[in-house]
Amino acid sequence: MKKHTVYFLLLLAVAALSFASCKNNADYRKTKSGLMYKIFSSTKDSAVKPGNIMKLNFTIKVGSSDSVLKTTVGESPAFIPVQEVPADAYSQLEVFNMLHKGDSAVIVQLIDTILKKTQQPLPPFFKKGDKIITTVKVLDVFTSPELATKDRDAEGVKEKARQEKQMEADLVKGDADMATWLSGKSIKAEKTGKGTYVLIKEQGTGPKADTGKYVSVRYEGKTLNDGKVFESNMDPQKQPYTFQLGVPSDRSPIRGWEEGLLSFKKGGKGTLYIPGALAYGKNPPPNSPFKPNEALVFDIYLVDVSDTAPAMARPQQQELPPQIREQMERQMREQQQKQQQQKPAH
Repeated sequence: MKKHTVYFLLLLAVAALSFASCKNNADYRKTKSGLMYKIFSSTKDSAVKPGNIMKLNFTIKVGSSDSVLKTTVGESPAFIPVQEVPADAYSQLEVFNMLHKGDSAVIVQLIDTILKKTQQPLPPFFKKGDKIITTVKVLDVFTSPELATKDRDAEGVKEKARQEKQMEADLVKGDADMATWLSGKSIKAEKTGKGTYVLIKEQGTGPKADTGKYVSVRYEGKTLNDGKVFESNMDPQKQPYTFQLGVPSDRSPIRGWEEGLLSFKKGGKGTLYIPGALAYGKNPPPNSPFKPNEALVFDIYLVDVSDTAPAMARPQQQELPPQIREQMERQMREQQQKQQQQKPAH
């Protein structure tokens, strides 16, 4: 997804409005850059100021199809810093700076104007002559980052609970579909945890994978329905995927892995059948190949299980592209060899 598209999708907040068609543009006011907008206000509070942080709900739609690109309604609200905006920005932020706590707004951007101003191609679902319609509801305004952070953290707790509830509901259907699929293929996999199915081909003979242990895994990931491979590190030239099992971090895998790997010991091989709710869920990452709640299959080989992180599997190295990571590792080995050669003999 292009950077400017992400900008549109992440910005704003939705009012519970039923807004009128944009054909009657006379009903709208315009910013200096030509952005059309309506503000619905019933408050006498002061308008927001630069340095404030707005707590918003928003929905962004494509005008011609009324399809929703992004919404925070029913999810965690957005927190947007108020900032000075150039007069020619043609940005929703122009309207934000006019709002008060409790206000609602409808903001209309013309695709033709965006194309003219940015001189960059837009995603194919944006057509010439179309509109982007953003509806906004200002839930609160904070005067300091500390106050906003405290509220954002509280919203995060509520969002986590909401996601857990949603996952449980999605998992009921996903588990039933998975059991049916496995039965139809005569695959005798065992259900573990919340609903990951595990087919053990080799148990392994080393230490058992357990919470808190560092595990290194080779895998090949496929979509359940068509068997299409989307990722693999089975090639010996690639690094195994290493992380601490059951300990949340930026290296943590999908939930189905956390459950399924507990069935193996070092050296173990098998297959994990993971319902979508335990994979990437209802909202898979942008630009990923996954559909909402898409079930996945992973052939895995548990290379190692240890109490400490392997020296060559530090998170910062694994986040680098393979070619760069391998070059760094080679340089580290060469440096270590030089240091050994320079040590005085005893």
